[in-house]
Amino acid sequence: MLRSSQPLTGPNRRRCREDETLLGTILDEGERGFIIDTRSAQAAKQACMTGGGTEPKSSYPQWRRLHRPLERGRLLQESFAKLVEACSDPSLSMDRWLGRLESSRWLSHVKAALSTACLAAQCMDREEAKVLVHGAEGTDTTLLVTALAQVILDPSCRTLAGFQGLLEREWIQAGHPFHLRCAHSAYSHARLKQEAPLFLLFLDCVWQLSRQFPFSLEFGEHLLLSLFDHAYASAYGTFLCNNEKERSLCKVKESTHSLWAWLNRPEEQQKILNPLYSHNALVIWPSVEPQSIQLWQGLFLRWIRPSQHLDEAWAEIQRLVKEN
Repeated sequence: MLRSSQPLTGPNRRRCREDETLLGTILDEGERGFIIDTRSAQAAKQACMTGGGTEPKSSYPQWRRLHRPLERGRLLQESFAKLVEACSDPSLSMDRWLGRLESSRWLSHVKAALSTACLAAQCMDREEAKVLVHGAEGTDTTLLVTALAQVILDPSCRTLAGFQGLLEREWIQAGHPFHLRCAHSAYSHARLKQEAPLFLLFLDCVWQLSRQFPFSLEFGEHLLLSLFDHAYASAYGTFLCNNEKERSLCKVKESTHSLWAWLNRPEEQQKILNPLYSHNALVIWPSVEPQSIQLWQGLFLRWIRPSQHLDEAWAEIQRLVKEN
């Protein structure tokens, strides 16, 4: 699996011979690869007019381009904000609650992200094909798809250490702009232009996987909630800045502590490890039917829903596992 930003073909259909050669050498003679573009065909066409673009068939004859549009900007942030507003209003009737949930379209974004990740995983696992994923800059929906596809395909990414490595590789080092995207969240009245909950959408999708495959992930919901909290406000430097260059200039590693060092302490691992975990070497194919995608209550309802009984049940599960 490969990831990149969009090719800069522009309105004059410029070619990059080096890029064509690079993608050509990845494939054997007669082999075909798939390019999954996380923009619509129309959006990719419009990008050509401003200097961006996509791979023309004539220059990349061995690659088949598939468009799977995923929202990454203002509409995604508004969807998040609408969902938070609905979840924070205890006066809603059942009909109005369901209507507000539907109109937020958050679960539709979750479904679309999982569906696209499954497509990438299927191309690799069932077609045994090479896959290139990109949108525009390659630092938002691109990372969402490649990271989710690896959790689906690779059992090592479902371990605690492997998942931390995945986040470092696919989100932090790959340049997801955490500072811009996670400035105020949906709980603030501020609405910044470049804010969007892409990382939260990823965490929600991972939670959906953990719910559908409760034995296959070594970590539980507590880790995902902690990652959400620290992405928006943290005493650690792991999610600071927008890219590796900024982190180097700000000397983040020298001036701050790592979140991973904190989470890997034995007392913290006791909270975040899944006591039901059993190594599963198989690919986990999630259901993306509407009935299978559920609201992440542990996050969106955690301030209005008492967690005492859930915490007690979790503690009892841990106790029983230790005894056996």
